[in-house]
Amino acid sequence: MSHFKQTVALKDVKCFALHGYYPEEQLTGNHFIIDLTTEFTPMGFDDELVQTVNYEDLNNIIIAEMKNTQKLLETVLNNIISKVIEKYPFVEKIDVGIKKLHPPMPGQIGHSFVQLSYSATN
Repeated sequence: MSHFKQTVALKDVKCFALHGYYPEEQLTGNHFIIDLTTEFTPMGFDDELVQTVNYEDLNNIIIAEMKNTQKLLETVLNNIISKVIEKYPFVEKIDVGIKKLHPPMPGQIGHSFVQLSYSATN
């Protein structure tokens, strides 16, 4: 008997937000790109949305959390994961990463990157 794993993801979700450790970052804001991947055992394949993760919901979670200004990107990612688990408790694995485009530091930096992973199993 084969066992399926299903992935539902959003890649390159672009947002402007006011996240940043320094007060000036929370005033000027920055552009961010978010990747969110979920993995779970499918409940069936009878063409019903209730049996999967709706990526429209994932997008709404990302947008809402990006509007909730935080000092650390890790906090943003943790909040996104918590909301996904709350909405879809059957999800077994979540990877979410965020790129901060051209962070305000000396030099020419394309982006900084922070990723957080969740696994329902050890």
